[in-house]
Amino acid sequence: MDYLFFNLKELRMFQFLKNITVILFFILVQSGFSQEKIPHLQKKGNRTQLIVSQKPFIILGGELGNSSATSMESMEPIWQKLTDMNLNTVLTPVYWELTEPEEGKFDFSLVDDLMLKARTENLKLIFLWFGSWKNSMSSHAPAWVKLNQKKYPRVKDDKGKSHEILTPFSENNLQADLNAFQKLMAHIKDFDQKEQTVIMVQVENEIGMLPTARDYHPLANEAFQKEVPKEFIQYLQKNKEKLVPEFLEVWKKNGFKTTGNWEQIFGKGLQTDEIFMAWNFAKFTNRVAKAGKESYDIPMFVNAALNAPEKKPGEYPSAGPLPHVMDVWKAAGTAIDFLSPDFYNPSFRHWNDLFTRQGDPLFIPEHRFDAGAPFKGLYAIGHYEAIGFSPFSIESVADGKKEPLGKIYDLVRQLTPTIEANKGQGKIDGVLLDKENQTQIIQLGNYEFTFKHDYTLNWSDGAKEEIWPMSSAIIIETGIDEFYIAGSGIVVTFKPLKNKTLNAGILKTDQGKFENGKWRTIRHFNGDQTHQGRHLRISVGDYEIQKIKLYSYE
Repeated sequence: MDYLFFNLKELRMFQFLKNITVILFFILVQSGFSQEKIPHLQKKGNRTQLIVSQKPFIILGGELGNSSATSMESMEPIWQKLTDMNLNTVLTPVYWELTEPEEGKFDFSLVDDLMLKARTENLKLIFLWFGSWKNSMSSHAPAWVKLNQKKYPRVKDDKGKSHEILTPFSENNLQADLNAFQKLMAHIKDFDQKEQTVIMVQVENEIGMLPTARDYHPLANEAFQKEVPKEFIQYLQKNKEKLVPEFLEVWKKNGFKTTGNWEQIFGKGLQTDEIFMAWNFAKFTNRVAKAGKESYDIPMFVNAALNAPEKKPGEYPSAGPLPHVMDVWKAAGTAIDFLSPDFYNPSFRHWNDLFTRQGDPLFIPEHRFDAGAPFKGLYAIGHYEAIGFSPFSIESVADGKKEPLGKIYDLVRQLTPTIEANKGQGKIDGVLLDKENQTQIIQLGNYEFTFKHDYTLNWSDGAKEEIWPMSSAIIIETGIDEFYIAGSGIVVTFKPLKNKTLNAGILKTDQGKFENGKWRTIRHFNGDQTHQGRHLRISVGDYEIQKIKLYSYE
């Protein structure tokens, strides 16, 4: 009997420990362990990868026009165009006014329909939260917010006039937006965590202050006179050597002060007004993002409407997540994963350099859908090793199958495993060429590559044209003297880097494609195709991947 009693006690203890183990495992799965299985960002070398379904993912995106996704009926003719252009991701607004038409009553049916349809089309989604602000204005706030200005106040200009922009200084405004966004993210988690259709979320849209540099609402005036928050000062002190030079100069000019109100620390003027507003816009947005992440912790970003250099704060949507106030947004926006540029500005390299100069990842969620967009997208993915690219009003095309964007996206899709395997290792670069910028030199591996526009060849059909089409390419080093070059409209020559007395020659050049992750040669190039072994060429109008093996000789 004693032996049986002992075995029963042992059995019960075993069962107890088994139950505890199951409970602990469940807790782990629900916490950190499960985080690795939802979309997230991770560092790879000196770059950042987006991980979706536990694999690196490059966003080959397109952003819908503002009203295209207001019903599934309006979306019906669009889906085929998206797949014809080889998109893997659609950026689409989610409208506060439609998801919470009555206070506290939520309707996510449109959101659900978009997720379900995207799955059938094998597309991912990035939702753009049109909450408190869209292109600076509060046009997408629900009627119950707009009609109750006493409870949900708006910004005022320096003459006391109200504008259709919700003030970020109102706790009521914040809580209304925060609550709606948190409910949205909780719903997405419940509906989509397993499928991972939604891979990122943009919080608000092109935040900025107009028509004055700062808000003059009484709540804003009160905050302006208060001491600059200690957390901001601590960020400035900790990161003093890394602050962007435009912002550092403002702080330096006033003596690097660390105590006082906004004007006492940064001086009087429009620059201080913008810094003050940037802090408060960022704090508001950060609290919204943080609440959303508490529901479903997938990557979240904010986007910026780029300012013209001749404009003063208040003449453009100032205080948004722009490069010259990037440090303000980073200090206040700890739950925001990165800042992104929207491009209706021709200075593509300039602005991307500014957004990445502190080592931040690049994602371009919105670019004017012009003739140059596909080539800029390839350049961004090559030179900046960007997370992805997305033209705006993607549905505006007549025939998606004829679009250069689809041809460029097909090249990137094939190369994605190769790009991600070599990301952050100094083995990838890109070029962007036109008539004004005909040549670009890249050093990679043991060689110097001179990329020229295809029309620099005298015998090229378009050499004498007044305007040259934009061209671009990505180059990836995959082994000793071995490279993939993909793009359109380029001619490449080579020189050894180390021993300048040697010549570089082509050992082998193949045109091909990746099928199921494996390279398949379609044509072996030599003779006329390589100018008798002197260059690699992809003509304007052709979209190719070429694998090249180089060698050096005396």
